[in-house]
Amino acid sequence: MNLEAQTLAKMHPSTLVAAVDEVGRGALFGPVVAAAIIIPATELSQLNEIAAKDSKKLSAKRREALATEIKTVVADVRIGYATAKEIDEINILQASLKAMGKAVKKLTPQPDLCFVDGRFKVPDLEVSQVTLTQGDARSRAIAAASIIAKVWRDDLIVRLWGDQYSEYHLATNKGYGTSAHRLAIQQYGPSPQHRLSFRPCRQD
Repeated sequence: MNLEAQTLAKMHPSTLVAAVDEVGRGALFGPVVAAAIIIPATELSQLNEIAAKDSKKLSAKRREALATEIKTVVADVRIGYATAKEIDEINILQASLKAMGKAVKKLTPQPDLCFVDGRFKVPDLEVSQVTLTQGDARSRAIAAASIIAKVWRDDLIVRLWGDQYSEYHLATNKGYGTSAHRLAIQQYGPSPQHRLSFRPCRQD
């Protein structure tokens, strides 16, 4: 029995369980985005089809299909994010935690317990938290949140900036540091949406 199952086994069936995960932490461009979901503990088995797979290991088409399914199962889904400017100001870890906090605080109603991906608890969150390293591989709830976050962020990057900053090939790299993206930064310099605190984007 994994930690998620052990924790839930000790709780009342009516417990409202949330999970939160972030995506875009390693990108060079754009915000870090977190998604939070909430679902009654008794309904968690409906997420078994997700098989607790890391969203990054799924095809884009499969992620989109699963995101649609997840939204029909959970009681609420919320998004939080921290901009590239915020990442530069407070560092990527703090920005990731800030994005996760925003997402969880938007949930209605507020959960009794929240599973958090990673080693660190979300600051200033008045909800009991259980942290899980590699949570998207160990928790079906965190995996679901990861899928929602990935689909939302990918769509945002392409929709808002894909055409505006076409020289960075965002439609294919979604802001991550592919060789083509890094070369474009060298050729054109960073855009206002690049993370200037990240080495490939620095203009020393």
